[in-house]
Amino acid sequence: MKFRQRPIDEPEINLIPFIDVLLVLLIFLMLSTTYSKYTQLQIQLPVANTEAARKRPQEVVVAVSSDGRYAVNKAVLNGRSLDTVVAALRAAHNGGQETVLIISADAAASHQSVVLVMEAARRADLSRITFATQSTSSGKR
Repeated sequence: MKFRQRPIDEPEINLIPFIDVLLVLLIFLMLSTTYSKYTQLQIQLPVANTEAARKRPQEVVVAVSSDGRYAVNKAVLNGRSLDTVVAALRAAHNGGQETVLIISADAAASHQSVVLVMEAARRADLSRITFATQSTSSGKR
């Protein structure tokens, strides 16, 4: 009796799960790695004063107190009339178009006091107006 020999099965390695595990490890390492910049040469960069090169517009600051008094560039005005404020604004700026008027009004100042400064700015040919504010701290409401 002659028996047939069965073919010998050679073991094989399945690479697909191995590749899947390697890709997961690669993605994990890419996401969790922090990159540091190392330089070969220690250099010190030159310093330039960029503030001197930038041309800043002239600023005129008008402070309005809670009782309606005015101060132009820290000089308190004697009167509270529109003509007094207009004269002080004309004297404070050089007539250039780049002059910025900063209105710094008290929180309790009347609306009319601020409007009077805005009207004085219009008559003094100051068209660029901004308001100074104070940021509130995160703990106060």
